[in-house]
Amino acid sequence: MVPFTDFIAIDWSGQAVERPKGLAVAHARTGSAAPTLVDRNWSRQDILEYLEDLAATNTRALIGLDLSPAFPFHDESAYFPGWEASPPDGPALWRLVDTMSAADPHLAATSFVGHPDARRHFRQLGDCGDLFPPGRGRFRVCEHGQEAMRLSPYSCFNLVGASQVGKSSLTGMRVLHRLRGRIGLWPFDPVPAQGPVLVEIYTALAARLAGMRKGVSKIRDAATLDTMLAAFGSEPHAPLARYDDHATDAMLSAAWLRVAANQPELWSPTALTPQLARTEGWTFGVP
Repeated sequence: MVPFTDFIAIDWSGQAVERPKGLAVAHARTGSAAPTLVDRNWSRQDILEYLEDLAATNTRALIGLDLSPAFPFHDESAYFPGWEASPPDGPALWRLVDTMSAADPHLAATSFVGHPDARRHFRQLGDCGDLFPPGRGRFRVCEHGQEAMRLSPYSCFNLVGASQVGKSSLTGMRVLHRLRGRIGLWPFDPVPAQGPVLVEIYTALAARLAGMRKGVSKIRDAATLDTMLAAFGSEPHAPLARYDDHATDAMLSAAWLRVAANQPELWSPTALTPQLARTEGWTFGVP
């Protein structure tokens, strides 16, 4: 297998606007130079085209997306129990979300979560579906693994609150469907011998591995960012015009991907089964 030469981390956003403030892209190359922020006023369509270009140029890139590519499946043997349209695997789920949200601008997924059968499974502002279970909601197997690492995952079926990840996941599924056949997503797809590959990342995991204590997960100044980057063997970064959570999360995650790519155990998690690889996927870095 050809070694990776480029390491890209994308902090995602599910905000239903053309250019969400939460989108950020960082890029690192082989070596120890600090990641750079790809400074653009990104839209999700822009990022889709950026990823398509990486595929077209056959760039050997490991690309981390900070979103969940699928809903829980293992616990109920279905994403949406009781719904005849519930898909059998990840790619079919991405197709369903993209198809049902085709009229939504900016690759949003408002129509999907508003569908009479789908909405029953989600907790939305002022509308908790009757099939959203009591408590925190359903979780994927790898999200239980995140909890074992002392992280704080949220159910993808929860669409309420500043820390919810469901909206990001749904908009990301639309992009994954449109990339199908051009860039594979591990572990739904095997790692190709050449060219780019996508993985799911959790930016808080990189921060924790860099030494950030529990309860503190955001970097908002240059000195802290350099300290965290150094934990992954990275040189100091070039100053940024603004230090916000999205930019620093992406930069630190790109530096971590450069190190993690060469750790064989991360590509073979002990709890990852063939069925989970088809349905729920896995967060890269969870053992």
